[in-house]
Amino acid sequence: MSPLPDRRPKKLSLGPLEREILQILWDFNCATVKEIHERILTDPDRELAYTSVTTVLNRLEKKGWVKSEKRGRAFYWTPLVSCQEAKVLHSHDRLNNFLAISNPDIVAAFADSLDAGSVEQIEAIASRLRAVRQQREEEK
Repeated sequence: MSPLPDRRPKKLSLGPLEREILQILWDFNCATVKEIHERILTDPDRELAYTSVTTVLNRLEKKGWVKSEKRGRAFYWTPLVSCQEAKVLHSHDRLNNFLAISNPDIVAAFADSLDAGSVEQIEAIASRLRAVRQQREEEK
């Protein structure tokens, strides 16, 4: 079972342009504003100022998603969280939000309305969770 990543951004919420730029960084692994800007402008219907990319990268850094490093005259941006880790964090956050606003009857009613494939997934998750908890207990 994939545990939650050790590194967690200060703020999980991302806007559409933040997500797009983060995806580009995941593709490159490390990039300059110029490289990111050029990638976005490969879409002929797209217009975006170079300074807007810089602004978004600075916001992503404040949120804890990326870091910057100055090399010569350019800043290089690197993601601090992998794409897979981001998916785990967002899924965990959504599940916690759902459970926080729901009482057991609402969760049960929701689960009862799922199709057979979804119910099988929930049962597989519950089975895996029991196995992980049992293994933890045996290791103690």
